[in-house]
Amino acid sequence: MVEEDQESIFTIWLEKHSSSVIKVARAYTLTSEECQDLAQEILLQAWRSLPNFQGQASAPTWFYRVALHTAMNWHRKDSPRRARQHPLLEVQALVTGEKQGVEQVQQREMVEQLYHAIHQLPKTEAALVLLYLDELSYREIADVLGISESNVGVKLNRAKKALRALMTGDADGS
Repeated sequence: MVEEDQESIFTIWLEKHSSSVIKVARAYTLTSEECQDLAQEILLQAWRSLPNFQGQASAPTWFYRVALHTAMNWHRKDSPRRARQHPLLEVQALVTGEKQGVEQVQQREMVEQLYHAIHQLPKTEAALVLLYLDELSYREIADVLGISESNVGVKLNRAKKALRALMTGDADGS
C-alpha cells in the first residue's frame, strides 16, 4: 500500500470510526488521562496495522478488532513507553453546557453508571457489550471477536444479565 494511499484511507476511516476508538478506550480505562493514552495507542496500532489490511473484514470490523485487541493488551505494556508518545490527535471529552437540565444530568449519570458496570465485567464480555451498544449485527460482532453468531447470542445474554445485576445491585442476577 502506497503511503499516500494509506494516509488517505486512514484519515477517512478515522473520521468514520473515531467514536468506536473513544468508546473502547473509555470502557477499558478509569481516568480521562488513561482514556486519552489508550485512544492514542489504538490509533497508533491501527496506523501500523493498516498495511496488513487485506479486505477480508469490513473497515468497521477491522477497526474494532484493532481497538479491542489493543485495549485488552494495553495494561501489559510498559508505562514509560506510553509517556514518550506524542498524540496523533487530541481526544476531547464531551463538552456540556453550563446549564444542564434534569434529564441531561440523569442521562449522564446513567451513562456513567453503565460504564462503571462495564468496567466490572470480564474484558471479553465488556468488548461484546461495547460492540452491541454500537449497534453492530451479530454477524459483525462474531467477525470482530472471532466467534460464531450463535455464541454471540449466548454470551450477549449472559453479559446483559450480568450488567443488569451490576446496575441494580442484584447479586444473584435475577
